[in-house]
Amino acid sequence: MSTSPRPDTIDPHSPSVEPALEAYASDPLHYKTQLAAIERVSQALFQTIDLDDLVETTLHIALEEVGAEAGSILLADPEKEALIFQYSIGDKPVPRGTAIPWDKGISGSVFQSGEPRITSRAHHDANHLHQIDQATGFVTRDMITVPLRRWRGEPIGVLNVLNKRTGPLTNHDLGLLTIISAFAALAIQQAKQFEDAKKAEVVTLLGDIGHDMKNLLTPVQTGVELLRDVVKDLFGAMNSAELTHNKTNKKICDESVEIAQNGIRRLHDRVKEMADCVKGLSSPPVFALCSVRPVILEVFHTLQGLARDKQITLRTDGLESLPEFHADERRLYNAFYNLINNAIPETPQGGSITVRGHLDQDTGGIALAVADTGHGMPPEIRDRLFSAKAVSTKKGGTGLGTKIVKDVVDAHKGTIWVESQPGIGTTFHLRFPLDPRAPQAQPHH
Repeated sequence: MSTSPRPDTIDPHSPSVEPALEAYASDPLHYKTQLAAIERVSQALFQTIDLDDLVETTLHIALEEVGAEAGSILLADPEKEALIFQYSIGDKPVPRGTAIPWDKGISGSVFQSGEPRITSRAHHDANHLHQIDQATGFVTRDMITVPLRRWRGEPIGVLNVLNKRTGPLTNHDLGLLTIISAFAALAIQQAKQFEDAKKAEVVTLLGDIGHDMKNLLTPVQTGVELLRDVVKDLFGAMNSAELTHNKTNKKICDESVEIAQNGIRRLHDRVKEMADCVKGLSSPPVFALCSVRPVILEVFHTLQGLARDKQITLRTDGLESLPEFHADERRLYNAFYNLINNAIPETPQGGSITVRGHLDQDTGGIALAVADTGHGMPPEIRDRLFSAKAVSTKKGGTGLGTKIVKDVVDAHKGTIWVESQPGIGTTFHLRFPLDPRAPQAQPHH
């Protein structure tokens, strides 16, 4: 049997893309296909500036043009020195957010060299990361890996196309994917620049809003303090009999003043936290012994009006048995406020939201869950919730709420994941060590 390569396949010792394009352009039929691919890709990719839409569209086009079973797009994360699966298509896709070292595997090799590669027998290739196949149950037979990069620029990721349905992967396939990857890289870079510009604009806007809010709330805060002094003087002048008779009124006045003061403080914190989240900043957490139940009850107290309007019941279960643990109470409040506030509009009238808690037997830490009887969410939305980028599935949403929650969990060295079924409800699971400053075993889920 001859071992010489087929005339229409890539020589593995010649990684440069030029041979593929030269052979590609010399064939009139291939050249016509090339022009059709250019037209299709340019029309599809430059109709949107949403990064996720671009990545998804690119991958669908790549698979259709080559006639492959599956594929993935991985984008580089310089901070983690990793390639992150941004989107994956196939019967057994790789979960979004899965990371591999950017110098490992075939994808890492292509990313580092900037040169495309055809792998005809992946299971015999020493560079192939078999653990990805093992984790998903997918069997990679052959693959083309192409760098995503601007013209003569540094790669920003890679595109993988796996298991061609008919025949071997060829120069023609590589030429098509080279065109697609070039257009995609340009569009992705533009989308990222737009996102960065939008974030900068949001930061400026939030700063202006925060300044205006402080000015507007100053007289409100002054009025609340005056009211507190008046109430104190009024009830302080009463005798014992009058105090007993007006005990309920005094309690209502005290609680009203406290609600107003806490609301002003939380509002300031909320705007600052959103601005820091957009900028990617995070101040060090302030840890102190904290009890979960009072934090949750304060969140319920703040949101009880919104829940009451929809006849939604807010419940706790098992929180009173939890021990105190070291936490940043302000941030903990913000995390649960976001989770519960987001759950209320997704829960039908008459439903419920329950915060449950128990000791995690595996680590000795605290296990919490926020469960609603809401509409639930499909798997593709569920799997995107805690990706590196803030993602919102709501029209006009920013995704900041989800990112704030994840930042709080990370600051406490905890973990978070979500279970959801459409039509049944959603449960967010959170695990926190008793002391995040001490080495802790990682929770299992």
